[in-house]
Amino acid sequence: MRMLLRVSLSTEAANIAVRAGTLGSTIERILADLKPEAAYFYADDQGRRCGSVVFDMQDSSQLPGIAEPWFLAFDAEISVRPVMSLQDLMAAAPGIEAAVKTFG
Repeated sequence: MRMLLRVSLSTEAANIAVRAGTLGSTIERILADLKPEAAYFYADDQGRRCGSVVFDMQDSSQLPGIAEPWFLAFDAEISVRPVMSLQDLMAAAPGIEAAVKTFG
């Protein structure tokens, strides 16, 4: 299932990694295991270093292995949710139509 991981790094932990020169390489190692479809990085409205990562998760038992590297390396806060591409949304049309007929 296609998932969206949003990660917010602790400023203190990220600053330590920046000063040590390991921020980028640590993120690269985490993403290498995750094999994301896409990854984007930005500062959020509170000025924290953040990322949004789209990846495929086969089973919910994978979640701890996905989250723990961020927690351990950066004392990060995360959220994970399923997302759809346009193709996925189009394939969902029959289910949407059935819901409209039943609950409409």
